[in-house]
Amino acid sequence: MTRKVSKMKGILLSGGTATRLFPLTATTSKQLLPVYDRQMIFYPLNTLIKAGIKDILIIVSPEHSGQYLNLLGSIFKHHGVNLYFEVQKLPRGLAEAFILGDSFIDNDNVTMILGDNIFEDDFSEEIRKFKGGAHVFAKKVTDPERFGVVKFDKDKNATQIVEKPEEFVSNYAVTGLYIYDNKVIKAAKKTIPSDRGELEITSINNHYLSLGELKVSITKGEWLDAGTFDSLLEAGNIVKNKKIYKKFDPIIDKAVIEFNKELKFIAKKKLL
Repeated sequence: MTRKVSKMKGILLSGGTATRLFPLTATTSKQLLPVYDRQMIFYPLNTLIKAGIKDILIIVSPEHSGQYLNLLGSIFKHHGVNLYFEVQKLPRGLAEAFILGDSFIDNDNVTMILGDNIFEDDFSEEIRKFKGGAHVFAKKVTDPERFGVVKFDKDKNATQIVEKPEEFVSNYAVTGLYIYDNKVIKAAKKTIPSDRGELEITSINNHYLSLGELKVSITKGEWLDAGTFDSLLEAGNIVKNKKIYKKFDPIIDKAVIEFNKELKFIAKKKLL
């Protein structure tokens, strides 16, 4: 019998309340706020679509689900990209995405990206060549206490990952892009909630690390975590100055242009 080759699916985590961005997020989701010339969510979507991922599950909060459907519900219908939506009633940690996406992932591999993470680097090759285990990406930061951080040995092999350490462990933060095989579903279901009551993605990564199946690569390009007023403003400036907005997959650019034309047509009709 020929073994079925696992394909790669995508999950884009776009829930949460983003209290640090109140009052901006009192009326809309953080990931629907603009970063230069388009909504933030198009940047993580670009990371997935550029890697050839055609099936993407977007996890959203109930209060903003209608806004996501209005923007993305049919935007890629002529471009071969299938978007699915799952409502996360309460945020219970990043690892819950794999429980909510159980039937969506099925027997395939999955790349998850956080909806407020913008990357300058192109990870298409790493995603396309992924065979199994787990692959995450680390970036040197000045405030490691805000993140899950990875400790390396002298040969740059990961030895430990600690979530928001109170004492210095490392200044390499694990970014919001994660590639896993479908065993991640079982790992997520067995994860014990942390003291914060959340299913931590760090627990998933440490699980794969304990199995000797975790690869950690260091990324050198810009990694923008647009979760505060300053970082949101900075993200827009960097996207403009480094011309990251010109690096979108043609599928996204065409879809946005078509969507804009449709909106303008509807607006003119309403004026008649």
